[in-house]
Amino acid sequence: MKIRRASLRDFLGIKKLIKEYPDTLLQKHLPKASEFFVAIEHGKIVGCCALVIYSKRLGEIRSLAVSKDFQRQGIATALIDACITFAKKKDIYELLSVTGVPALFDKHGFGTFNNEKFALLKIL
Repeated sequence: MKIRRASLRDFLGIKKLIKEYPDTLLQKHLPKASEFFVAIEHGKIVGCCALVIYSKRLGEIRSLAVSKDFQRQGIATALIDACITFAKKKDIYELLSVTGVPALFDKHGFGTFNNEKFALLKIL
């Protein structure tokens, strides 16, 4: 498996992968292709994850998806690691993620801010 920055040519594959999860991933307002990392296996996109940089201070890891046939192989972890590494190179010092799988992000040192119990989101 290879992890690399996505190109515009990868965007159809990214959208196809994200459509595998219509109930858990936002289908509208996807990040730009250039904000994604992709996991490639046998020439096919089997995972994706975006790092959206909002400011010098804050970035968001989002749109993480791994093809169902390739789960439990460390792909999500490798994609999150790629985003964290890139954020560090850009001197971003806070990352957030809205996730339904908090244990995955806990392994990477994500946690609540000041022991808050809730992150609230309003979709307009």
